[in-house]
Amino acid sequence: MTGLSPPGTALVVGLARSGRAAATLLHGLGWQVIATDRAPVDAADLAAAGIDVRAPSDDPVPADLVVRSPGVPREAPPLVAAYRAGTPVWSEVELASRVLPNPVMGITGTNGKTTTTELLAHLLRAGGLQAVACGNVGTPMASLPGQVAPDAWLVVECSSFQLEDIPSFHPRAAVLLNVTPDHMDRYPDFTAYRQAKLNLFANQGPDDLAIVPHGMDAPSGAPLRRISADGDTGPDVVSWARGGLHVRGLGLVAPWHEIPLRGAHNRDNVMAAAAMAAHAGVAGGAIAAGLATFGGVPHRLEVVGSAGGVVFVNDSKATNPAAAIAALDAYPEGVRLIAGGSSKDTPFDALAAAARSAVVHAYLIGETADDIARAMAAEGVACTVLADLPTAVSRAAADAADGEVVLLAPACASFDQFTGYEHRGEVFRRAAQGAGAR
Repeated sequence: MTGLSPPGTALVVGLARSGRAAATLLHGLGWQVIATDRAPVDAADLAAAGIDVRAPSDDPVPADLVVRSPGVPREAPPLVAAYRAGTPVWSEVELASRVLPNPVMGITGTNGKTTTTELLAHLLRAGGLQAVACGNVGTPMASLPGQVAPDAWLVVECSSFQLEDIPSFHPRAAVLLNVTPDHMDRYPDFTAYRQAKLNLFANQGPDDLAIVPHGMDAPSGAPLRRISADGDTGPDVVSWARGGLHVRGLGLVAPWHEIPLRGAHNRDNVMAAAAMAAHAGVAGGAIAAGLATFGGVPHRLEVVGSAGGVVFVNDSKATNPAAAIAALDAYPEGVRLIAGGSSKDTPFDALAAAARSAVVHAYLIGETADDIARAMAAEGVACTVLADLPTAVSRAAADAADGEVVLLAPACASFDQFTGYEHRGEVFRRAAQGAGAR
């Protein structure tokens, strides 16, 4: 643990969940905290605690330390001024890791982060260890000091934004599940986005574990392992082959039919989580038991009910085309697809190509509906543009036949019509229930 310098003045930029947690943590450690947000926010609780809240404000502020929320781009004026002045700028996970003594495991990737994070925490607990899922999954890491035992494993879901400005963040085990174009509205190009993901490995050492997809390397001092679904059970892989899941050093851990998660992408998630649990000392039997009892996560291929032989599946967390394609891999035919939302400047050609064999009809909503409709039309996929999600669910439910699936896999962010993917998923759930799903 690198620790903190003696208290001085800290500037926290961005007052969503992680920014609030960082401001509260620093204030509790004796720092004079100035907290800003470019938008007006309700931060009366922070102000009442003695934190200097300035919102709306995007002005640079002299400080000894700057902590940035993941939603704040590096081009924001307070951050630009800090970089130029040579002031330390840290992400919230960097700050928290300097305060917490706990061992950390880090999970990143364009898709699959939340499922793998929750699954790994579940496997660690199945092995008798204390474990907390945190980070991008919902609980800010900076909110945990004083709330968790010092030997509990922290399983940290890391977005690319959180992996910027992490000079000492050190996961004992880390995985990059996959990397495909995403957040192109935030990064200048795919290379910059990919590099942000690879930052997760930068501070690892020879006793740590680093897992990356086949064909990739990472700037890590840890031995590299690779996940493989191609039958390779060599010494440097965790593999899905010969009837089930194989983990290096443990052999065959579980047969396929005892692992309930669907889809090829979830096989990758399972392989990564099992390898990381084994690195923490969890035995093969406990890993198998944990895999068999893991129920998945909300808004990720979540079956919310069925009616008249039609299954309703909430994959609201599929916020980019690659994630939506993974959902179609899990449900490869008879799909009534609901897609669309706010734009991340990603193309939809590959999604439309995947939909050609899987999708009976696509119901498109939101800011990107027309763009997706053009891509679907080019592949001969029938589609309809509709006003909103409840209308799309109602139409899809009315059109669907016995054995078909009404699948929400938006392939887009949610902020055109919703407060977040959770809100979008709950609207889908209510609409499905309104259509008779039980």
